[in-house]
Amino acid sequence: MLTVKQIYELGLKLGMEADPRGKRGVQKYLEATKKEYENLSVKEKLYFDKNKLTNPYADSHIHVDDDKTQVKRVMAGIDIGGSEILLASQLGERKKPIDLVIAHHPVGRGLAGLHDVMDMQVEIYEQAGVPIHVAEKLMDSRVKEVGRSVHPSNHYQVVQMAELLKINLINTHTFTDNLVADFLTKLMAKRKPDTLGDVLDILMEIPEYQEAKRQGAGPNIAIGSLKSKVGRYLLEMTGGTEPGDKVYTELSRYGLSTIIGMHMREPSHKAATESHMNVVIAGHISSDSLGMNLFMDELEKKGIEIVPCSGLIRVSRNKKK
Repeated sequence: MLTVKQIYELGLKLGMEADPRGKRGVQKYLEATKKEYENLSVKEKLYFDKNKLTNPYADSHIHVDDDKTQVKRVMAGIDIGGSEILLASQLGERKKPIDLVIAHHPVGRGLAGLHDVMDMQVEIYEQAGVPIHVAEKLMDSRVKEVGRSVHPSNHYQVVQMAELLKINLINTHTFTDNLVADFLTKLMAKRKPDTLGDVLDILMEIPEYQEAKRQGAGPNIAIGSLKSKVGRYLLEMTGGTEPGDKVYTELSRYGLSTIIGMHMREPSHKAATESHMNVVIAGHISSDSLGMNLFMDELEKKGIEIVPCSGLIRVSRNKKK
């Protein structure tokens, strides 16, 4: 069995190993964060999130931890709200105790820090061929926009409920987004899709996307056709949330033909269309589920039971004994 902290640290380790910036890129980010902290005044240091000194993903946190539970059963879901916390409590009363709730999407301090992880997209775009100064300028306004959008949220509503009911709670947003990004990056590199139809075929070999299609939300071509050539492509699977619409003009200008993403806002869809790009939408909840499952499998290997909830399409890749 593992403690809550050990489970969180395992997720962090997996997320860092799968980070598209690579080990050196992550280390540079942490070094810069440490330097930023050291340069703060004594008063400013009181409010600094020290979690950021060892965790490069400000949207992923331990929220409630009693520091003593040996976790035997976790309830894991995509969106954890008050209903799911009550569900965990109810399951305990029905002799199925939940030792830890794992949310994918951010809550609490993780939600307040969502925009802080978006800087990693700058390096992803640089790797794709966009000059660093262009990528930085493109992301700056979008990061500020997301920061403004999450600022008025009731960040701690769910966390306080978990505290009152004594339910351990963590969330693993970018940890597990990195896992799905790494999984699909390696798969597409191996299979080398020629057309958008090939991309769909590859995605539809994955159980999470098969189930999503049965549920009515499977992978689809948002822009382009089955016969459209993939060309150079970019996977948009991690980095907080999707970028601003101006990114697509520059991606097209610097030779990118196709986006394979989780989801896309309407302004971005319009910009990608005007830039003559192809877009394949793999699916939001299904992609989140794939990333979460890769983490859940590691917990399952350690004897921890997984109880899926809140839209998690649970697929185990562990061999049955």
